[in-house]
Amino acid sequence: MSMAETLKADTDRLFTRKRLTNFAIPGAVLAYLVYVFFAFDVPGLAQRASLENARTLVADSYSYKTHVTRDNRNGEIEVAIEGERKGRYPEGTAPDWVAMGETTQIDLGDGHVVFFGPETITYDIPGYGLVEATPGRSGVNAILPEGDLPDWINASKNRLAITTEAGRVTITRNRSEVFRYFTGWELFWFTLDSPYHGLSTGEVATRALSGEAGAIVSDIWNNGMWRHKDVVWAIFETILMAFLGTFGAAIVALPLAFAAARNFSAFGALRFAMRRLFDFVRGVDALIWTIILARAFGPGPLTGALAILVTDTGTFGKIFSEALENVDNKQIEGIASTGAKPIQRYRFGVIPQIVPVLLSQILYFLESNTRSATIIGAITGGGIGLMLTQAIITQKDWEEVSYYIILIILMVVLMDWFSGWLRRRLIAGDESGR
Repeated sequence: MSMAETLKADTDRLFTRKRLTNFAIPGAVLAYLVYVFFAFDVPGLAQRASLENARTLVADSYSYKTHVTRDNRNGEIEVAIEGERKGRYPEGTAPDWVAMGETTQIDLGDGHVVFFGPETITYDIPGYGLVEATPGRSGVNAILPEGDLPDWINASKNRLAITTEAGRVTITRNRSEVFRYFTGWELFWFTLDSPYHGLSTGEVATRALSGEAGAIVSDIWNNGMWRHKDVVWAIFETILMAFLGTFGAAIVALPLAFAAARNFSAFGALRFAMRRLFDFVRGVDALIWTIILARAFGPGPLTGALAILVTDTGTFGKIFSEALENVDNKQIEGIASTGAKPIQRYRFGVIPQIVPVLLSQILYFLESNTRSATIIGAITGGGIGLMLTQAIITQKDWEEVSYYIILIILMVVLMDWFSGWLRRRLIAGDESGR
């Protein structure tokens, strides 16, 4: 075979291999994605997904419910925002769409009217008809219009639930409840027992200028429904956990990094031990350390800070030791030529070289740990993460969940801006901080 033919054969084999590789890699990725699609039961997930529940969840995030509840055993009626005692209307009072009396009339709008009678509850539903229900010891005796039961009515012996666009009515043996949605976050500033509730912004501003500013701020700060005071303290705890954990880890990791760096530690066994220590503490996730430390020290923000400190000590130790191994020896030799002692060589020959790397990484991790502290706080019982978890578990006041999520996002954005500004001031020397 001639040289030209041999070269052509080798070229053909090369191109064949490349073509197979180019087709094999996408094929393998596609096969993996198909496996994941069925392994995680994506078709079943799509079938189980409920758009109605999703709509309800979204609606709950920007609206609130006013509950009208009757105790079927004694006939007492109470009206409360979100059904909470802290949002309960004073006895004998109610919003204008609720007419209290022997027979209480609840106007849900658009022709939907519910009556709480002495014995029987009636609901006149436009386009469907009159629904009557009489709760008693034997259950709920319901009389419905003839025909098939619509999907928005759930009826059984002991319970009747009707959900319409106007609101929801639930009747059981012991309790009858109606709630109606309204857009907004009610009682966000002032609760019902505040003298400033119901006043316009202009009226509140006028009172503030008249010498009532302190009382107004106190009512907002001590709001029992939205707990602004507790929320501010929880955010402070979250930031404090991130700050203590991050900077504590940096302080611990820096001297250990010298022992792990090749050009500063002559003992191979010591370097090996330090590097394995860094691998161990950073190899275990911060959430795992949180659970372990919570068993040892109990719940609290300090436990969360310690979990961040332990994990970041390993990460910082690795980063700092690598930075130390890349320092310029000429600068150290120049300091040594002046007769400087080893500590002085480190202070003036090494530290100035690695400070930009150290500060950059520390400030980045401070920003990242602010997010992590939210989740860690949910486990250790501290910070805004705990309040968010509690609000989610109740599955009742999703507007509070939205409020906490918005605050967490703002907190992360603020920390991102602050760390970037500080990094520019300390490292780049940008006086404007832009």
